[in-house]
Amino acid sequence: MPQRHTLSSRRLLATLAGLSFGALSILPAQAADDIIRLATTTSTYNSGLLDHLLPEYEEAHDVTIQVIAVGTGKALRMGQDGDVDLVMTHAPGAERKFVDAGYGVEPHGVMYNDFVLLGPEADPAAIDGMQDVDAALGKIAGANAGFISRGDDSGTHKKELALWQSADVTPDFSGYKAVGQGMGKVLSMASELQDYTLSDRGTWLAMEDKLELEILVEGDARLFNPYQVILVNPAKHDGLNTRGARELAEWLISSEGQQAIDDYRLKGKALFHASHGETGFDARQTADRASERTPVKAQGAQAEPRS
Repeated sequence: MPQRHTLSSRRLLATLAGLSFGALSILPAQAADDIIRLATTTSTYNSGLLDHLLPEYEEAHDVTIQVIAVGTGKALRMGQDGDVDLVMTHAPGAERKFVDAGYGVEPHGVMYNDFVLLGPEADPAAIDGMQDVDAALGKIAGANAGFISRGDDSGTHKKELALWQSADVTPDFSGYKAVGQGMGKVLSMASELQDYTLSDRGTWLAMEDKLELEILVEGDARLFNPYQVILVNPAKHDGLNTRGARELAEWLISSEGQQAIDDYRLKGKALFHASHGETGFDARQTADRASERTPVKAQGAQAEPRS
């Protein structure tokens, strides 16, 4: 079986720092037919989903998938620069701009889960059980409680900033810390400091046994979290493996790929739910769809959206 290579955000940044300005491609400019370069979010990597999905595909298609796990903003910039063949991200507004600007083509909704607001058992802001995430964030700021922000232009960071804006709160209180780290490290920091943070449910479920945090707010439709896959536009760059990228994207939205996503469980709980190829980048459509869904719950593996 071909070996898959995964670059974390830290390793990626260290690699870029060692290159000259004119050589800011971490991967070969001329893509081989048997190598597919995928830039994706740290949540798909930290949750273990990619290790569940990709080995079977690599073996069946005799390819190597080079995974670069970074925040959504960095992933889209890599696509814009032609450093990868496709992206899988979770920020509908940024993705629509990416496609509208001509950098991406053939967007497909792949899966969804939801965000959760986490905090310590002591809950100094008294938000446990609230159904309104805006009100909960307002109470955190009002109590000047500790809050760890990813601060890395990731999809989760973009969602967090949008929620502060929706709550009409400027996150400039002294307890707010933007740390520029991926989801796993942010969760570890929040646990150690006993602060609040926003997380995608998949990474939380993968790490919850190691953390002294609890889900305090969930279920608000504004916490809906869709993922999609987008090909980098081959008209913009030479040397892309567009054929391989398209075949991988088509597999992810096929019945086989969608079933593999739905089958992924940790301790009997679903981390992601397949969205069966529906287009996800239209921000208005996504917002309308979010308001119609019953957000994913962690209590059972059978939770599904209302039809």
